[in-house]
Amino acid sequence: MSQFLIALHRPYGHAPLADDLAMHRDIDALNDEMVAAGVRVFVGGLKPTDLATTLILTSEGSVEVREGAYLQVGEFVDGFWVLNLASPEEAIEWGRKAARACRANVEVRPFY
Repeated sequence: MSQFLIALHRPYGHAPLADDLAMHRDIDALNDEMVAAGVRVFVGGLKPTDLATTLILTSEGSVEVREGAYLQVGEFVDGFWVLNLASPEEAIEWGRKAARACRANVEVRPFY
């Protein structure tokens, strides 16, 4: 078994309060399915990026503290799962389910 990250991506400007109840039911059902299959190690939803703190290592070796997300790009990680799975193909299938349940793009990536 290998561990895989399935990371949920949302576009900046996404309003969590606009998420519908059907989506939340679908996410709950997906979590239940993962638990029943014995693959879920950890799941976590993340608070908004404006609550993030970024630590920047400077070339001099000091660490600067900045408010907000590290990457200022069009999307951000909104939540993730860590799953124990037998193959990359199985991870992609769980990723498909996550994309459908969350109505968003997901990234599937193996751990070392």
